Amino acid sequence: MINFKQNTIALRILTVFLVSFTINRKNLCSNHPFFTPVKSPSVHFATAHSSLAEMIFDGHLSFENTEHTAKDFGGRYHFMPSAVLYPKSVSDISSVVKNIFQMGETTELTVVARGHGHSLEGQAQAHRGVVINMESLREPEMSFHTGIMPYVDVSAGELWINILHKSLKHGLAPKSWTDYLHLTVGGTLSNAGISGQAFEHGPQIDNVYQLQVVTGTGEVVICSEEQHSDLFHAVLGGLGQFGIITRARIALEPAPKKVKWIRALYSDFTIFSKDQERLIASENSFNYIEGFVIINRTGLLDNWRSSFSSKDPIQANQFTSEGRVLFCLEVAKYFNLEESDHIDKDIDNLLSDLNYIQSTLFLSEVSYVDFLDRVHVSELKLQEKGLWEVPHPWLNLLIPRSSVHLFAKEVFGNILSDTSNGPVLIYPVNKSRWKNGTSMVTPAENVFYLIAFLSSAIPSSTGKDGLEHILTQHQRILNFCGRSNLGIKQYLPHYRTQEEWKAHFGTFWEVFSKRKSIYDPLAILAPGQRIFQKRRHLDNEDLKLNSSVDKGLDGNPSKDII
Repeated sequence: MINFKQNTIALRILTVFLVSFTINRKNLCSNHPFFTPVKSPSVHFATAHSSLAEMIFDGHLSFENTEHTAKDFGGRYHFMPSAVLYPKSVSDISSVVKNIFQMGETTELTVVARGHGHSLEGQAQAHRGVVINMESLREPEMSFHTGIMPYVDVSAGELWINILHKSLKHGLAPKSWTDYLHLTVGGTLSNAGISGQAFEHGPQIDNVYQLQVVTGTGEVVICSEEQHSDLFHAVLGGLGQFGIITRARIALEPAPKKVKWIRALYSDFTIFSKDQERLIASENSFNYIEGFVIINRTGLLDNWRSSFSSKDPIQANQFTSEGRVLFCLEVAKYFNLEESDHIDKDIDNLLSDLNYIQSTLFLSEVSYVDFLDRVHVSELKLQEKGLWEVPHPWLNLLIPRSSVHLFAKEVFGNILSDTSNGPVLIYPVNKSRWKNGTSMVTPAENVFYLIAFLSSAIPSSTGKDGLEHILTQHQRILNFCGRSNLGIKQYLPHYRTQEEWKAHFGTFWEVFSKRKSIYDPLAILAPGQRIFQKRRHLDNEDLKLNSSVDKGLDGNPSKDII
């Protein structure tokens, strides 16, 4: 048996050594504007891979069939890794990161955590590095605490949709969501996790009590507001730069049974935005507030009838949407069955102060699960038509309240002449209710709008539904924002150079880069973000910082390093 294991390891090392000297042209991507040509492999490169091949894991490390990790939802960037780790324990992740860190200047290997593959621009890819398939990590199993402040402990590779279903068995649910639930916990917490509940509860990163994190040196650290608070804040919204989230403690609340789901149209952006802002500021409001822009759509209300009922069918039949710029208010009110006798009256009272077009009010009553998982229904329909696995050149912007009217005037109906390529979301949030200190970057003003251009491109098209046209359109929008000094920030940002990243972070850059030197001093983690280059050596100052990781920038002493 020992000889068999030794022979197997030797064969793996030989295979990796030979593969490491082969240029894989699948790394090339015709749509990738910043592709760096593959360098000639060095002996150090082969040695590093041999070191990985010798490691023993609870899960397994694969050097073959890695093509799927060079793809993501964006569909534009394709970087082949050298290996994929399928972890069964946190120690698997810690071991591989620590191994690469200890190689120091002898390797260019990097590591990235990959969730459900919904990154947009290669952020969860690692060219000739190691991709960690987080969905393989099922440790720990979901554990619920149902006390005064209920929570659930989950693996970072768990999907939010699974958390929803299992939480409901306890009569509970997370407070804050994304619009699409088939995403991993670690993925959304590394960005922010924003949806229509954020005006009340903040983003998902505001609803976490504790994290377990593997830093760029391979240390496993438990952090929270009270323990290692600097690392806790750094990792939340930190784009994977400071550690790999492996476990999270998510805040829960009592879950409702039913949802009243409502849509209404506006033709005037000023009136629309005023109503949205009134709703998010009200103490007694809806539980979910979003909206979207509709430009030059034919038969809009007819399409709604498959899921919604019109409040005034006769007037709705006379309404036309073709050739118009319209704004849809989308809201939802949660309730339980014992509230059924007064929920309609409550909603009428909330709607009575709004100034939507009366003939366009549509309502639906659905289960809480069906409402939260509504985007997945659309996904299944698009998959049937072969229209889901196409490029998704999305653009997500955070626009200050003081700039949003100028933005709307220039973009809606001008730069953007129709919305046939995908939905355009628009809704305000107020960050004065949010927690401070995370790595998420927002505009300077408390009230700002999320405006998301969620386009899908037809791969073979050279027309308005083609990738080139959509990217050009998005660049025009960004150019306008820059010329007009609108003070925007990108959500799910992507930049070409570190100078652009510095501009994105602004005054926060110094803190961000200092944290990088503490928690990931060799810049091993998340290279696909293109914020930092993998470093080849540590200078004395870095060593000094790294030796005091347990203090962080907040100076708090270590309590829980595992």
